[in-house]
Amino acid sequence: MFFNKKIQKKTYDKENQKPVIKASICNGEQVAGFMDIHTGAFEEVMLIRDSGDLVLFKDTYGIDEDIQKIY
Repeated sequence: MFFNKKIQKKTYDKENQKPVIKASICNGEQVAGFMDIHTGAFEEVMLIRDSGDLVLFKDTYGIDEDIQKIY
């Protein structure tokens, strides 16, 4: 009851950004964030350690579709 955190919904610029997961080839570290469609600039949002973190990222930003991985 006291320890359940409510997920705060956040938004992103859907016209100019797309959600991606940036993965390292060397150590497999994954970071979720948004890539600017026009410039290719990546904005890190959170570290993805397991599938629960990915679900939290998708729920927080209201993402329903699959997220592309970039290396």
